[in-house]
Amino acid sequence: MGMWVGRGRKARVAYGFDDVALVPGALTVNAAEVDISWELCGRRYDLPILAAAMDGVVGPRLAIEMGRLGGLAVLNLEGIFSRYENPDDVLDRIVSASQDDATKIIQSIYGEPIKEELIHRRIQEIKKGGAPAVVSSIPQRAERFAQIAQEAGADLFVVQSTVTTARHVATEYTPVDFRKLKKSLAIPLIIGNCVTYEACLELMETGVDALLIGVGPGAACTSREVLGLGVPQVTATADAAAARDFYYKQRGRYVPVITDGGMSTGGDVCKAFAAGADAVMIGSAFARATEAPGRGYHWGMATPHANLPRGTRIRVGIAGPLEQILFGPAFTEDGTLNLVGAIRTCMGSVGAQTIRELQQTELIIAPTIKTEGKVFQQAQKLGRPR
Repeated sequence: MGMWVGRGRKARVAYGFDDVALVPGALTVNAAEVDISWELCGRRYDLPILAAAMDGVVGPRLAIEMGRLGGLAVLNLEGIFSRYENPDDVLDRIVSASQDDATKIIQSIYGEPIKEELIHRRIQEIKKGGAPAVVSSIPQRAERFAQIAQEAGADLFVVQSTVTTARHVATEYTPVDFRKLKKSLAIPLIIGNCVTYEACLELMETGVDALLIGVGPGAACTSREVLGLGVPQVTATADAAAARDFYYKQRGRYVPVITDGGMSTGGDVCKAFAAGADAVMIGSAFARATEAPGRGYHWGMATPHANLPRGTRIRVGIAGPLEQILFGPAFTEDGTLNLVGAIRTCMGSVGAQTIRELQQTELIIAPTIKTEGKVFQQAQKLGRPR
């Protein structure tokens, strides 16, 4: 398997969203009659979409609105909302910084200690708004923050880092034990991020409830440039889905996989589901919402790392309310608005009545799918995010 890249060295081919296309089905379905809901730990959610745990994307305001619309939004407990009493002043500093100074300013801002009382307050704020409270931390703080979050009334807890594995070797600190963490929680536990079949299987064996799939594809992430790491999202999702299905056959427990990052259009989202995702996590598209904290800016959560930043601040602009990004009406032709409408229309076109059926859609390798016959669009820079 794979192709020779040098003497005695092979590499397998991997595919991203721009490399594949979905084949229309022999059956079509009324888009208004498809079911796009998904299930996690016995609870069904109307939208198979999570807003990413990034400070330019999710604050209490967006989390509340996302919950009202049927989805989930993850508040990052490593971010400014748990460090600052008044995050608005800090956000103003981030968005007003010059591009040359942005990373340095973000690094200094995230040097402020995390305050446990603010974790309680933010969770309660989201709960009072009527939305599920979903929060995240890095593995090093997972055990402590998970207990605080659970006590404060959180509905789900996410442990997330650039690369997460069930086995971790360290002598300077004690790695988090995911089996132990899961047993200590009465709320669902989502772990990320991973991209390989083996890593997914081992994490599923620890008892976690869902996995985040993706290393480095996010619009504000620079891990692929800094570290050289990553697997294109279609291949990563397909491998994770294969692990999920194998684990289900062996253990009888279904562990959803959530494709995280790299999706900027409805077409990308549809391809993630066709590759095997049960849900998707999106950042930059929601950073463009009027309810997002970033005021039209978006930055990777590894940007403030003191020694090796692996993210950057980008300008994404403001497209409109979150409801319009999700449900339309769209006023652009590039697929960045009405993501739910795109999912429904795609499902109808391939004959899928549920997300599980969409996962069975035929995929083809199609590197010219976005350029074939599009010479005028390309020349005029139309039909694509801009």
